[in-house]
Amino acid sequence: MSDKIARVKWAGGMTFVGESPSGHSVVMDAGVESGGNDMGIRPMEMLLLGMGGCSSIDVLMILKKARQDVQDCWVELVGERADDHPRYFNKIHAKFFVKGNDIDPKHVERAIELSRDKYCSASVQLGALAAITTEYEIVDG
Repeated sequence: MSDKIARVKWAGGMTFVGESPSGHSVVMDAGVESGGNDMGIRPMEMLLLGMGGCSSIDVLMILKKARQDVQDCWVELVGERADDHPRYFNKIHAKFFVKGNDIDPKHVERAIELSRDKYCSASVQLGALAAITTEYEIVDG
């Protein structure tokens, strides 16, 4: 295990500040309906964002190695959670948008597939409980 640790510290109410092993911080809070003040991101939202960030980095790196002229790249994620506790994600849909000139759809498909199945640790981890589906749209630059 690494010498660096992640730390989550209570900041009052239902608000917590998380610090990553790399030294970056994020504020988390429960929603008003759960006794929080809506002052930060929900922990389960962070899981979705983590997967989106991880897979987006992979997709962009793979497309750049394939010499695709990417000008912008983003992913929109929708997660469906189980009705009963623990309310884990049982379905996640990720739609990737790649903006650029002469982007080859085959490269985009392959980049998403490689990220989902091989490189993105967050996708693989969440995929152990959730059915993950993907799609993409190429936007002309």
